[in-house]
Amino acid sequence: MPKLLRARAPQNIEEQRKIRKLAGSRHAPGDWIFRARIISLSWQGLRTAKIAHRLGCHSKTVRKRLHRFNAEGIDGLGDRPGAGRKPRITEDERSRIIALLSKDPPGKLLTEPGGGLGTEDETKAAYWTLDALAEAANEMGIEVGRSQVRRILLAEGVRWRRTRPWAESPDPEFVPKDRG
Repeated sequence: MPKLLRARAPQNIEEQRKIRKLAGSRHAPGDWIFRARIISLSWQGLRTAKIAHRLGCHSKTVRKRLHRFNAEGIDGLGDRPGAGRKPRITEDERSRIIALLSKDPPGKLLTEPGGGLGTEDETKAAYWTLDALAEAANEMGIEVGRSQVRRILLAEGVRWRRTRPWAESPDPEFVPKDRG
């Protein structure tokens, strides 16, 4: 005959209060509320099959949650870390890459205080491209490639493409039109 499984008794009044508050909550995360209800119903004396029936889940789920609560306490109500590789770039670094778009590219012609035109670095791009953004991020100390910059910008819904000025060309024989 299987052993009767119940949630362990609360270790202190604070733990009991937190579980009861979570079980009756409407604004806490849904999975925490569900798991707290399992514990609360177990404290009321219901068996696993009755708890499962009342909450509309499988009795194996109830058993699994009761075992985790008995072993880990309130921390056992949360999810364990997911599988897979952890993000290599932090949110702060992502924000810094996105913030680059609000700055002028290093090769863009800017009007200087004397009225002339000048750039920070003539060898760099005059407008932001994925390659230019990746290069600027690498100069800031963020190791990132062109494709990852593209994924970051797409995920945030940020546009990096700008219309190209018609008066520029990589062709060495290109001569801009004179005013008519």
